[in-house]
Amino acid sequence: MKRLTFMLAAVAGLAISASGALADTTIKLVEVITSPPRTEFLKKQIAEFESANPGIKVEVVSLPWGQAFEKFLTMVQAGDTPDVVEMPERWMGLYANNGQLEDLGPFMAKWPDAKTLGDRAKQFGSTVNNTQFMIPYGYYVNALFWNKKLFKEAGLDRPPENLDEFVSFSKKISAIPGKYGYCLRGGPGAFNGMHMFMNIADGKGGYFTDDGVSTINDAGSIKGLQMLADMYKNGLAPKDAVSWGFNETVTGFYSGTCAMLNQDPDALLGIADKMSADDFAVAPLPVGPSGKSYPTLGYAGWAMFANSQHKDEAWKLMATLLSPKDNLEWAKEVGVIPIHNGADQDAHFKTEQFKGWFTELSDSSKYEMVTPPTHLENLGNFVDQVAIKNFQEVLLGQKPAKDVADEWAKFLTKEQQDWLAKNKK
Repeated sequence: MKRLTFMLAAVAGLAISASGALADTTIKLVEVITSPPRTEFLKKQIAEFESANPGIKVEVVSLPWGQAFEKFLTMVQAGDTPDVVEMPERWMGLYANNGQLEDLGPFMAKWPDAKTLGDRAKQFGSTVNNTQFMIPYGYYVNALFWNKKLFKEAGLDRPPENLDEFVSFSKKISAIPGKYGYCLRGGPGAFNGMHMFMNIADGKGGYFTDDGVSTINDAGSIKGLQMLADMYKNGLAPKDAVSWGFNETVTGFYSGTCAMLNQDPDALLGIADKMSADDFAVAPLPVGPSGKSYPTLGYAGWAMFANSQHKDEAWKLMATLLSPKDNLEWAKEVGVIPIHNGADQDAHFKTEQFKGWFTELSDSSKYEMVTPPTHLENLGNFVDQVAIKNFQEVLLGQKPAKDVADEWAKFLTKEQQDWLAKNKK
């Protein structure tokens, strides 16, 4: 009898143990803009979330940024969807238009922190069907890093103010043996910066006319693309820059290989760690013939897949990561402009190093922000695959700038006009 009682007790204990294990909910989060420090910080925030929410476990899948678009698409096509995904703005049209993302509006309606959420976060996260399919965690605004020491060595004492000076200053710096004027980005992630210079040269921001015709092959835009190709051909950028991505351009700048770099605040993290604050600064982007400049304003955020079996838990994680406290810490760590009102008053953002970005953000008469057309379903593949290959062909002299711009315009015009036709009111 004692043996039976013992066995029953043991079985009961195992059952309780098993039920406790089953009570844990595991949600999968995929991050796609990755680097070791960034992933480590994300996991630190998630560990704090798990500690505060017993019973919820988070599995983090980190995809290498250079192949993230294809790898994530393959996951989704195989049915291996996450609960929460880091969503670059240019991917949103693909997944939202296919009904794969959850409408976050009902969750936000009950979210206390929504009251301090900036209007931009609501606007940019709902560009597809006016539905909040994503909440940005911060903004990437392009500005111009310049190396004061190399400028001084070349007889220059200020950053370029217009495109002509951008090229001429690059020539003077490139005359120094082993040095280059510009850290050109020709590999992964190159499109936004390249298109930005095309817009500046064209004196026109954005992508389309009102009737959906792409402006990327305007005469001015082609001049901007040719300007970059000529700078590369004439040795104003390193030869291997044709395949450079984010890390290579940032390394090129802080190592003193090249003196100028157009980048977002996330580049400041690595640069400030390697260079004295006295040796570099961040200036607004040069203006074009129109007297205006068109900085790219990109963003990424968190989205939830509609087929998640754990939506409440997934939202709880998202709400934590997007809370004013966690978002401010995240913005400082990864180098983005935070999403909550009042965050810009933090001492971290009131430094000389952020001056270029905030000048651009505050002077709308001179600096017109350009955001990608995230509503287009095939934008991700175009930006991350097709356009990069074509840009490299232009840099290497394998295709004329005009021919490539015409190809891009044909593709983008069809995408936009198809979208307009589907969304006629």
